[in-house]
Amino acid sequence: MAFSDLWPDTLLLLLAALAIEAAVGYPQRLYARIGHPVTWIGALIAGLDRRLNRETAGFAARKAAGVAALLILLAVTLAGALALTALCRLLGPAGLLPLALLASTLLAQRSLHEHVAAVAQGLETGGLTEGRKAVSMIVGRNPDSLDEAGVSRAAIESLSENFSDGVVAPAFWLGAAGLPGIIIYKAINTADSMIGHRTPRHLAFGWASARLDDLVNLPASRLTALLIVAAAALDRDADAAGAWRAVRRDANRHRSPNAGWPEAAMAGALGLRLAGPRIYGDVTVEDGWMGDGRAEATAADVRRSLRLYRKACGLLWGLAGCGALIALLLSRG
Repeated sequence: MAFSDLWPDTLLLLLAALAIEAAVGYPQRLYARIGHPVTWIGALIAGLDRRLNRETAGFAARKAAGVAALLILLAVTLAGALALTALCRLLGPAGLLPLALLASTLLAQRSLHEHVAAVAQGLETGGLTEGRKAVSMIVGRNPDSLDEAGVSRAAIESLSENFSDGVVAPAFWLGAAGLPGIIIYKAINTADSMIGHRTPRHLAFGWASARLDDLVNLPASRLTALLIVAAAALDRDADAAGAWRAVRRDANRHRSPNAGWPEAAMAGALGLRLAGPRIYGDVTVEDGWMGDGRAEATAADVRRSLRLYRKACGLLWGLAGCGALIALLLSRG
C-alpha cells in the first residue's frame, strides 16, 4: 500500500489523537503505575549508553558506537510500532480508537499548557520564589539566576520551542506516517535530549542522535513559526507582521537550527525579546536575541503567549482536518 493511500487514515488518526490528548492528557495515575512510553524509550537509551559508550575508546570509535546505538533504538521502536499498528488494524475501522489512544500519549498539548500556566500562576500568587520553582520544571537553566522577567521569558521560550518538538513535530510525523512515524520521531527526540549534548561523555556518542534530531525537527519548526504568525493574525493583542519580521530576521541567529523559528515568531508576535545569553548550571551560553521588543516580560505576557498557543493548536487541528478531507477526496478520485 502506498503512503498516499494511508494519508486519509493517518490524518484522521492525528485528529483523534489530538482530541484525546487535549481532553485527558496522560493521566498521572497511569504514569505512576506503568510509566510513560517516553520513559520506556529513555530506559532503552540509557541501557545503550551504559553498554556501548566506553570512555576508554577513541573519538571515532565512540562516534561509531553512537551510530550503532541509534540504529538499534530505531529498529526496536519501529518493530514495536509496526506490531501495534498491525494488531489495531485487525479490528478494522474500530482500530482507529486504540491507535489514537496510543498516539495521544506522544503528544503534549495539554501538559505543555499546564506547565507553562503554572509559571504564570506561581508569579501571580507566590512571586519570584514560586515562579522560579515552577519554571525549573520545564527548563534546564539555573532558576536562581532569573529575575521575574527572566522567569517569564524562560516560560515563553519553553512554550515556543516545545510547541514545535512536543506538539507540531510529533503531529507532523503522525500525520505523515501513522503510529510508526510518531514513535520513531519521539525515539530520536528523546535520544537527543539524553545523549545529544556537547559534554565530554556524549560529544562523540550522541553526535548521530543530535544531527538526526535537527533533521526531523526541521519541517515542524518552520510550520510552528507559521502557525504562531497565523495565530497572531487572529489575536488583536498580537502582531502578526512583527512575528513574520522577527522570523525572517532572527530565526537563523539562534544556536539551534530549529528553536529560533518558533521563538522568533513568538517574540515578534508579543513585542518581546527572547533567548539571548542564558545560564545553565554555572555555564553562560551566548545566543542571539529573538525579536527586538522589550526584555522585561511579565506573567501577563506568559498568559498572552498561552492564548496564542491555544489558537495555534486550533489552527493545527484545522490543517489536519482539511488535509484529511483533501486526502480522502484524492484517494477516491
